Amino acid sequence: MRRQKMMLISGAMMVIAAALAYLSRWEAMGTESAAQGLDTADMTWVSICAALVMLMTPALGFFYGGLVRRKNVASTIVQCLTIFAVATGVWTLWGYSMAFGPSIGGVVGSLKHILLRGVGAAPDPNYAATIPATAFYFFQLKFAAITPALIIGAFAERIRFRSLLAFIVVWATVVYAPVAHWVWGVGGWLRSLGALDFAGGTVVHILAGASALAAAMVIGKRNTNGDEERPNNIPYVILGSALLWFGWFGFNAGSALAMNGIAMNALVTTNVAAAFATMSWMAVDWYLAGKPTATGAAIGAVCGLVAITPAAGVVDVSAAMAIGLMAGLVCNFFCILMDKTALDDTLDVFACHGVGGIWGALATGLFAQKLINPGGADGLLYGNPKQLAVQVLAIAVVFIWGFVASVVILKVFDWVMGLRVSPEEEALGLDVSQHGEYAYWPELTPGDAHGH
Repeated sequence: MRRQKMMLISGAMMVIAAALAYLSRWEAMGTESAAQGLDTADMTWVSICAALVMLMTPALGFFYGGLVRRKNVASTIVQCLTIFAVATGVWTLWGYSMAFGPSIGGVVGSLKHILLRGVGAAPDPNYAATIPATAFYFFQLKFAAITPALIIGAFAERIRFRSLLAFIVVWATVVYAPVAHWVWGVGGWLRSLGALDFAGGTVVHILAGASALAAAMVIGKRNTNGDEERPNNIPYVILGSALLWFGWFGFNAGSALAMNGIAMNALVTTNVAAAFATMSWMAVDWYLAGKPTATGAAIGAVCGLVAITPAAGVVDVSAAMAIGLMAGLVCNFFCILMDKTALDDTLDVFACHGVGGIWGALATGLFAQKLINPGGADGLLYGNPKQLAVQVLAIAVVFIWGFVASVVILKVFDWVMGLRVSPEEEALGLDVSQHGEYAYWPELTPGDAHGH
């Protein structure tokens, strides 16, 4: 019986694969014409940056995996890896078209590019005139993958794996793709109003933070059963943070979509903000607890990276210092504040990504300069108060949309298939209950060691 099921599944998968391959080939034939204006340096740069951003999703897995309890390490890391695969499927089949297809009323892209139809070797002048449209799709895919992965930190250690995968498919389609169109898509209504988000502070971090807050509220607190709630592997946390810092250079500098001065500015401001946030977070820890923790330094760096993301290509180095310093202070404060509430956002996704993204988007409205990026706008401190008002509107709209839509989706899934593992599975740990594996094998008793 099992063999028959396997054969049936294999046959169905082969039919689907053949159909997709045929459709892709049919469309590719229409887009394979020689493209004019492609720039080798730009193509190389964007390809490298896309690879760097891909690294960030497994790096996030190690960062989160080090922060959870030891019985949930493998499950947390594999959730990030699997989300990358699922998001790739959604983005390729319909997500990219919904985000960057021709606009329908400024709300969502049409399905013109479903299955990447019309996305080939020729550039799309609406987004990047010197690289193939496939390169732009490939780069944007990494943002579509890491955004839902960020959310899992809010409900770590207690969600069913099958429910998580189903949630990611719907969330990436219904929540992420429209917001990407609003802010980045040609004709998107927030972009048309002049909202600035250079590399994803609004689209990625505010949206993920709002959705994480919703998820923590809907799924509820962990059953700790007396377990100590402390990081199981601090070297994993530091490794994940360091790799995120490294990958973030591609995240921000690659968003220039060309090897030019704006990209170099983004490289520098990204590094400066992360460094100053690391120092300010450690300073707070040192003052409050008497010692600067390794975990705090790692988290502070990530908060600085989050905050500079929307501003990296439109602000100067002095602004990056201010953004980083404030990110370490504000995000640390919100982590402390959230710990005093009844809400169990396990890994402080809202405090770090939601609050960090909000500060970064506001700072963009304060510090942006057309001198740095002629394609941007001046902020409040450079004579343009309207830009700050537009940034506030974008923050409010994206946060509310992410929160409300996520609550609805999660409530529906909880009713249809259940979100949480059973109390027994939670006590056992997701590594074993969801995947049948251990990240660390249980310690043997003396009798076990002698084979008894």
